[in-house]
Amino acid sequence: MQKSIIRGLLIASAGLALAAGSTSCTKDLDQEPRFELTPDKVFADLQGYRQVLAKLYAGFAVTGQVGPAGDNTGDIGGIDEGTSDYIRQYWSAQELPTDEAVVAWNDPGVQDWHNMNWNASNILIRGLYSRIFYEISICNEFLRESADDKLSARLSADDAATVRKYRAEARFLRAVAYMHAMDLFGNGPFVTENDPVGFFQPPYYTRSEYFTFVEKELTELAADANFADARTNEYGRVDKAAAWGMLARLYLNAQVYTGTARYNDAVIQAKRVIDAGYKLTEAPAGQVASAYGRVFLGDNDATVARTEIIWPVVFDVNTTQSFGGTTFLVNGSTGAAADWQRKVGQTTGWQGLRTTSALFNMFPDTALDRRGRFWTQGQTLQINDLRQFSQGFGVLKFRNVSSSGQALGGSQNFSSVDFPMIRVAEMMLIYAEAVGRGGSGDANLALGYVNQIRRRAFGLPTTTPSPVADVTSQVLAPNSTFLLDERARELHWEGHRRTDLIRYDRFVTATYVWPWKGGVAAGRAVESFRKLYPIPAADLSVNQNLKQNEGY
Repeated sequence: MQKSIIRGLLIASAGLALAAGSTSCTKDLDQEPRFELTPDKVFADLQGYRQVLAKLYAGFAVTGQVGPAGDNTGDIGGIDEGTSDYIRQYWSAQELPTDEAVVAWNDPGVQDWHNMNWNASNILIRGLYSRIFYEISICNEFLRESADDKLSARLSADDAATVRKYRAEARFLRAVAYMHAMDLFGNGPFVTENDPVGFFQPPYYTRSEYFTFVEKELTELAADANFADARTNEYGRVDKAAAWGMLARLYLNAQVYTGTARYNDAVIQAKRVIDAGYKLTEAPAGQVASAYGRVFLGDNDATVARTEIIWPVVFDVNTTQSFGGTTFLVNGSTGAAADWQRKVGQTTGWQGLRTTSALFNMFPDTALDRRGRFWTQGQTLQINDLRQFSQGFGVLKFRNVSSSGQALGGSQNFSSVDFPMIRVAEMMLIYAEAVGRGGSGDANLALGYVNQIRRRAFGLPTTTPSPVADVTSQVLAPNSTFLLDERARELHWEGHRRTDLIRYDRFVTATYVWPWKGGVAAGRAVESFRKLYPIPAADLSVNQNLKQNEGY
């Protein structure tokens, strides 16, 4: 299994303590790694660079050097380590304030998400912010230590050439983290490998400045000979297709980020990914799992799902144990019923995450549309109390079982489902939406992409027209919200919803409400400033260059 390659790297990195000083100015959430080795020792040879590269990838999957929690070795101090995972934090910020997810827990800050009443002291927002900038800081350290002068002093010419390829991957991962900072916080500190190590006050970047930096980095990587060509890197590692995919996403949202639409560019970049050989997963005859469902199972690294996923964050029940990532999504959305736990391949349920009637009602026929998989036994659709787990349907999307329906080996307290950060279905929907918004693409091709996605969802061959699944060109009309709903059907719980609702001007307005939006049972409009999260008060107190986002 190719997954073992990146898993092996993650294991190798687990005992590694980076010798880099953090350049963040967050005070109460300490982002400093536990330093044990100097850079000359950590980066002494090719293996050292490879281990630190693994740490950069692991920054999206695990919470620290040991994990999963409670051992005082987490990357982020001042917060429960189990909640500090990158995917868990990012997913919560993108899904819990929306119609797609609610949570029953009452830990500090948790209910603020869906009630949309957070402030600059929210511990989870501070954790999210710190996790993003921690990832940026360790990428910066890798880039600092892989400069040409240091490579020539430490490595052979062949090994130096290999590290330059690693360096391109580090730039990509940093660009992703900055893109998340731009999307979630809008404005904030800016630090690169050229800045000093240790405490200093980074300059303030606006959202437009972040956009310019991320676009430049991704565009340069797409043309960089050191960055792996599409579909040529090891499983779990990034390549040029990932850069095109992030650019497509960046350009689709450019009007929100900068005030200038870039739909032509979104069309171009999405098409580059689609044409690189990725395709929608289809289920071989006799398989228990649906074609769509296979993408989110515990063996999605070893099946045809790999042809659809462009960049996965890799998880494993034994080597990347975390209370975040897909363990959070599988266990967190499962109840106490044994049948429910068996359905998702686990022996525990955290009784936390569910969805609202708004998402459920987007699936008129869950028997036909196989993307609409919900646990309804013992659950009510109506939610009268967000903290009651039995209110709201469970979502059966991420399941830690194999494609044949069997439980996976290893601990059933954790998940082996790899999380799809980018997949081709998203690129097809980006192409369609960008064309519908005026991008210079092919309208017939755009509609064809939408119908391929829908046919797969209905268990049909993607190339055969279907009167049941297919829609007409009206869905591409600029005033249509069909594609917003289709994105929810296809991409729900994958960390897109908040951004999508903002792009369609439905996140804070009264145009669209859902149960408990803004802390009211029927839903309500909320303040416009909620489209951005606040810069944590603690960071403002130690960096005089920063400015708080409006409204906080």
